[in-house]
Amino acid sequence: MSALKGLRVVELANERLAFAGKLLGDMGADVILVEPPGGDPSRHYPPWLDDEPGEDRSLYWWHYNTSKRSVVLDLDEPSDQQRFRNLIKSADILIESENTQRLATLSLDYADMCKLNPGLIHAAMTSYGRNHPDSNLPVTDLTILAGGGPVWSCGYDDHRLPPVRGWGNQGYHTGCHFTFMGVLTALMNRLLSGEGQFVDVSMHAAANITTESATYAWHVARATVLRQTGRHAGARPSGETQKLCADGHYANTGVPPRKPADFASLAKWLSDSGLDHELPEAVFLQMGAVWEGPFDLSLIGTDDTITAIFGAGREALKLLAGHLSAQDFFIGCQEAGLATGPVNTPEETFEDPHFIARGFQVEVTHEDLGRTFRYPGAPYKLPASPWAIGRRAPKLGEHTQAVFAELPI
Repeated sequence: MSALKGLRVVELANERLAFAGKLLGDMGADVILVEPPGGDPSRHYPPWLDDEPGEDRSLYWWHYNTSKRSVVLDLDEPSDQQRFRNLIKSADILIESENTQRLATLSLDYADMCKLNPGLIHAAMTSYGRNHPDSNLPVTDLTILAGGGPVWSCGYDDHRLPPVRGWGNQGYHTGCHFTFMGVLTALMNRLLSGEGQFVDVSMHAAANITTESATYAWHVARATVLRQTGRHAGARPSGETQKLCADGHYANTGVPPRKPADFASLAKWLSDSGLDHELPEAVFLQMGAVWEGPFDLSLIGTDDTITAIFGAGREALKLLAGHLSAQDFFIGCQEAGLATGPVNTPEETFEDPHFIARGFQVEVTHEDLGRTFRYPGAPYKLPASPWAIGRRAPKLGEHTQAVFAELPI
């Protein structure tokens, strides 16, 4: 049984929020997407089915709106305001990313809705939080990532180059994840108290606390982290990890050996590959394989022996990567118990045998087109609470009549 089956979510359509509604819907909730007349603008975002623009052909819309039902309401009209109130009476959760004063002006905000439905959980996702004056300024995924901090930490060792934005709506997604988690936490509280609550989500704050060590380093040590190619930003530069492999693809050599068993596996792999003679530092791998006691990484740079052993692990990985394809290098590291990864394109990742084997590709039927399409599935596997795409993304207003027919008169 899906974890959220039996719960009703009302989502006010907004591209910033769409991923939160998808997460709730794909976990089993009945998500009612409220769209304005004419529909949400993201219905018309590329890319397109078969590269042909047209109605209900946006792959962007398809992805972000699975497992939802669409109703059309004009919240500026009194009659539709009343229909919205009736819908809220039947709901467990309301999620929205509106202007901070819009719903209050319409008498549709939490202070009004909780009187109709005391158990309602209302989550509002805005730029800086409901009470911040800048939350009504124009915002994009880029401005959220740049203002929140992640962009500062992303880029290359060559700081003459500008920072790099992570693609894929990561700013919006981060806010949506916190909205999702906030809703789940409020649901747990409601099980004990029987009461709903208002959940105030700041996209800026959500982005800021996902900067790994950047924010922490500043608050604790007033240190500014530096961008580094393919590895964590840090106040102190670390050794390069990205390597051009024999097939012209890159791999990140990841985390070098840190335990005797790791050094032993790497030394054997190097020897079996006939490359040990090309690495004079291989003797340090043997020293690491018989090391007694903890391998204290904090002593790297001050203890010559530990520094040499750790460095030999990194150099051995680079040597192997240079003689193998990125995929073979990755598989070899997996077999040796070492954490590394090839730098794949989205297409290569989607077709990766590991992702296919674990069921990441999901078939979704579009009965309106008479076709089935492969979608990206869940990034997790939870056997006790199955995940599934319940339905294709809805057409505009496709479920308006059915949804309101379900409500008490």
